[in-house]
Amino acid sequence: MSSNQTHHRERIAVLFFLLCICVAGLMGRLVYLMLYRSEHYSQMAEDLHERERTIKAARGRILDARGTVIATNRTVCTVSVIYNQVRDREEVIETLCRELSMEEAAVRKKVEKRSSREIIRTNVDKEIGDRIRGYHLAGVKVDDDYKRYYPYDSLASRVLGFTGGDNQGIVGLEVKYESYLKGMNGKILTMTDAAGVEIGNTFEDRIEPVPGNDLQISLDVNIQQYVEQAALETMERKGAKRVSVIVMNPKNGEIMAMANVPEFNLNDPFTLNVEEPAGTTASQRQELLNQMWRNPSINDTYEPGSTFKIITAAAGLEAGVVGLEDRFSCPGFRIVEDRKIRCHKVGGHGAETFLQGTMNSCNPVFIDVGQRLGIDAYYRYFEQFGLKEKTGIDLPGEAGTIMHKKENMGLVELATVSFGQSFQITPIQLITTAASIVNGGYRIIPHFGVKVMNADKTAVHRFSYPVKKRIVSEETSATMRYILEQVVAEGGGKKAALPGYRIGGKTATSEKLPRSLKRYISSFLGFAPADDPQVIALITIDEPQGVYYGGTIAAPVIADIFKNILPYLGIEQSAE
Repeated sequence: MSSNQTHHRERIAVLFFLLCICVAGLMGRLVYLMLYRSEHYSQMAEDLHERERTIKAARGRILDARGTVIATNRTVCTVSVIYNQVRDREEVIETLCRELSMEEAAVRKKVEKRSSREIIRTNVDKEIGDRIRGYHLAGVKVDDDYKRYYPYDSLASRVLGFTGGDNQGIVGLEVKYESYLKGMNGKILTMTDAAGVEIGNTFEDRIEPVPGNDLQISLDVNIQQYVEQAALETMERKGAKRVSVIVMNPKNGEIMAMANVPEFNLNDPFTLNVEEPAGTTASQRQELLNQMWRNPSINDTYEPGSTFKIITAAAGLEAGVVGLEDRFSCPGFRIVEDRKIRCHKVGGHGAETFLQGTMNSCNPVFIDVGQRLGIDAYYRYFEQFGLKEKTGIDLPGEAGTIMHKKENMGLVELATVSFGQSFQITPIQLITTAASIVNGGYRIIPHFGVKVMNADKTAVHRFSYPVKKRIVSEETSATMRYILEQVVAEGGGKKAALPGYRIGGKTATSEKLPRSLKRYISSFLGFAPADDPQVIALITIDEPQGVYYGGTIAAPVIADIFKNILPYLGIEQSAE
């Protein structure tokens, strides 16, 4: 045998051997896939022909302090089409156009789009959705969905907030407590053939949705309604830009009402609550909506003016630099360094005690108290009272205090801060600090959230808001209650007096920046009963027209609110 033939046979043998190895490998792989991976690939094949649709979970309700539902859901429908399952496109297009009152071009574009699922319209009324479902149109799916509904329309709109198209919280309590309210969506799984057409008589797998939990809050619908009415009447009567009122329990921080008029319709939150200016661009309109949704009670700061004298008085008493009978003289101004700072009474108050100076809301008296404290001590009390921190209220977007840095604070700045000017705080910060001063001296956390409940009203979670450190002594707190009761009984807050009740409080009239425009915020902070406060309230009237003094236009509103809500809360008139 020639050498060539020998080499040829060897090559054939090698090739045959390699071929046998390859065949053996393939057979081994096939056996492995059939025996050990069959379940995996079977699942992949099933997934390939499985179509999934979401079942929306019902969002948890929001209930007021007495169990009244103030945010709930309405059943609506989502109408969609699956391209591969549609048999008669013209019939589908014609029916959907008629039932949904949509333009043919818009419907046709979606029906003829080659996609796994095309949504035609969401938030369709249940009646219309059921009617479309009754036509049994191949490829048309009608799934039940939920739309947020607010039974009281605009009540506490900036507190409650609202949800978006996906029923997810956007602002207010709706977003703050999203994790409790949202629930868990379910699924509908259906089998289809390779072309994407549903296979008849096959099992439809459903994963049921888990509804969200209910949230109970401290806001009381009846108090909120009355407060909003009083605020709206005040705004209209005084031609004001807006009016805000906060009503709170000073002992534990529970907020009973928070009105910011004009409110907006929670069931139509993308419609402005004021007339839209002609020529408004899309971006300008969005900015107007953003402003409409803002909660000025917590998102905006302002110069508090004379209501802040509560803080200066408490700091002075706590530090022991001033007493009720300390004597002062007010010629109508004080000279601090090179600055002449005037009292609201141009001719001055003359000789007066500290108690009288507070009743008169005399700027020079409080300038003197601030100077006695000095920059270091005043700044220390400012921090001790919690004014450098946010209150921790359970609403998003709380603004912080805008205050001079200590190193930039001179005697002039100390003087102006002492009577509530040259810095800014939020209304919620002011009322929280005042409440903490008159409640015995303990810093509280303002809040709405009380507890989370499941469908059978069993508490799933109860929120706790521990009272923080003592900020003033009980003695200072009692003295402040006495002083502020005298302000209402015989001082600048007389118009807040209410027969049968002991009322304490402080007025303010602060000038907005720039001062040259002569725009004011009138306010009054009051509490009752003065000897054992159960309710504290703050009203701010932004840019009132005509008479703008807080003691004249703000104090009577709080008196009117107290007249109605104190009996409602079971707070009895005093025997005196």
